[in-house]
Amino acid sequence: MPQDEKSGAVFARRLGRGVLWGVLILAAITGVRSWVVPAKPPAPAPSKVEAAPSYPEAEAQAVASRFARAYLTWDEKKASERAALLASVLPAGADAAMGWDGRGRQEVVAVQPGQVTPGKSGQARVRVDVLARTAEAPSTKQPAQPARWVGLDVPVVETAGRVIVTGRPGLVGIPVTGPKAPDTPIAQTDPELSTRTEASVGKFFAAYAAGDVESVTAPGATVPGLPDGITYEGLTSWSVDAGSGRDRTGTAVVTWTLSGATVEQVYRVELTQVSSADAQRWQVADVRGGSL
Repeated sequence: MPQDEKSGAVFARRLGRGVLWGVLILAAITGVRSWVVPAKPPAPAPSKVEAAPSYPEAEAQAVASRFARAYLTWDEKKASERAALLASVLPAGADAAMGWDGRGRQEVVAVQPGQVTPGKSGQARVRVDVLARTAEAPSTKQPAQPARWVGLDVPVVETAGRVIVTGRPGLVGIPVTGPKAPDTPIAQTDPELSTRTEASVGKFFAAYAAGDVESVTAPGATVPGLPDGITYEGLTSWSVDAGSGRDRTGTAVVTWTLSGATVEQVYRVELTQVSSADAQRWQVADVRGGSL
C-alpha cells in the first residue's frame, strides 16, 4: 500500500529541481567556460614615455655663428672690441682672448652655420663655414689677401636655459669640389611649340629685366620683376618639354649683364594657353631659377 511522502521531502525535492534548473539557465547565459577559466584582469594602461627634448640646434647654430664672426675678426688696434663680443657667448670669467696673440688684422665677410653634432651632457659640436679676408697690418708688414672659406668646429653646451661656447674651436678644411652629381634624365622636347613660343618668352625676359611683366604674363599670374641694374642681353636657348594640354613647361637659358659682367643663367618657365575672341596665344604663368 503506497505511503504518502512527507511534506518536507516533497519540498526538498522540488527545491533541488529548482536549483538545478537555475544553474542550467545561468550557465546558458554566462557560459560554462567563464566558470572554469576565470576572466583575465584588465591590462594596465601603457605608461606614457616622455620623449627626450631635442637639442636646440637653431640656438646652437646662432650662438656658434656669433662666436665664429667675433673669433675670426681681429684688429691689433681693437682687441677690446673683439673680447667684448666673445664674452657674450662664453662662460663667465672665460679668457676672451681665446688664444689670439693680439697681432694682425682679419675681417669676416660671411658666416654660414652647418651641422650640429650633439654629444653627452648637453654638449655639441657646431660646424660653421666662414668667409674671411686678411687685411693689411703695417705693424707686422702683413699684406692684404683675398677672401677664402675656412671651416670652424665650435664646441657648445646647453646649460641654464642657454647655449654657450665652452672653449677654443678648431679650424678645419673645406672640400675643394663637391661630389659627383647623379645622372638626371634628359627631358624630351616639343620642337614645334618651342619655335612658336620663343618670341613670347624672349619678350617676357626683356620685360622681366625692366621690372614690368604685367603685360607679358598670363591673367592672374604674379611674377615680380628684377631690380634695377640688370640688362637683358638675349635668349640663348629655349625648349618646351614634350607633353600636351594648355599648361606646359620649358627651359630657358638667358644672358644678362650686371655689374660690368655678362652671365648666362637657367630658368624653368611655365606657360599657359590664353584664348581671346580672335586668337590663342601662350603666355608666361610663372618662372623660377635653375633647371628643376
